Amino acid sequence: MEETIVTEQARPFPIKTLILLLLAAALLAFPLVVSLPFPRRLMILILLYAMLGQAWNILGGFAGQVSLGHAAFFGVGAYTSTMLLMQLGLTPWLGMIAGGLVAVALSQLIGYPSFRLKGHYFVIATIVLAEIVHIMFTNWDYVGGAVGLTLPLLPESLINLQFHSGNAPYYYISLALLAIVMGVTYLITKTKPGYYFRSIKDDPEAARSLGISITRYKMFAMAVSAFFTGVGGAFYAQFVLYIDPNSVFSFMLSVLIMLIPVLGGIGTLWGPVLGAFILIPLSEFTRIYLGGVGGALDLVVYGALIMLVAIFEPRGIWALVERFFGGRK
Repeated sequence: MEETIVTEQARPFPIKTLILLLLAAALLAFPLVVSLPFPRRLMILILLYAMLGQAWNILGGFAGQVSLGHAAFFGVGAYTSTMLLMQLGLTPWLGMIAGGLVAVALSQLIGYPSFRLKGHYFVIATIVLAEIVHIMFTNWDYVGGAVGLTLPLLPESLINLQFHSGNAPYYYISLALLAIVMGVTYLITKTKPGYYFRSIKDDPEAARSLGISITRYKMFAMAVSAFFTGVGGAFYAQFVLYIDPNSVFSFMLSVLIMLIPVLGGIGTLWGPVLGAFILIPLSEFTRIYLGGVGGALDLVVYGALIMLVAIFEPRGIWALVERFFGGRK
């Protein structure tokens, strides 16, 4: 008995847990250490897109339904929150929830007919439907049309979700949103819906033969994914204080949201976070230093990264991390 106790006390602290604790401490301390506006803004975008990538991952990674139309949910969330603030004076926090719920409603309208399609036909359907929403908002004068909307400047406060003296509060809010999405994703993967998602992804016919309602769980995955994407759009609107159809409904936004988990590790918990920490800085720096030189050169870099990952590690960069720490406790 004494030998067992000694062995348990001598067990080394898991290195993965230690790394996660250090990462959490670093993220919490970042605004206290770094005061320059650009690094803070970059980190806010990384956290926001990590959240969006994880939201997409629930549908595309775990349930296996690849969507290239998530910009529709992002834009609807942004416009819903903005219009409620401008027309009714509703606090952005409630607007954020409303934006998520409107995105859910849109996802169900899109999902019900789209899930009757399979493979690349479903992907094409999501692109077409997202472009329809884009065109509709571009020509809808009530929401500003192609000109877009400029959010009103309100007194700096948490309730108004506006901070003019510094962007540290935006950082912590984006970090909290990412933590919530990560927590929800973890719960899904450890409960019945998560197992159903994976079975639908791996073998839909076998899942149906076991009594799993494939359409119902696909719709559920799309609803959860759309809700958090809509919330992310509402937060983005409050962060930049200006939205227009080309910035929140663009096809390239849908592609970027999809590329983040694909590069980091599709169908994994930490893959989208890793993908965001790689792609978003790459996007920002290429936009700054190469924006006036080569047009969409950042897309060429994206494509090269995806090809390298597909060749050397199709499961994503997170698989390399797991392989490195596989023999460590």
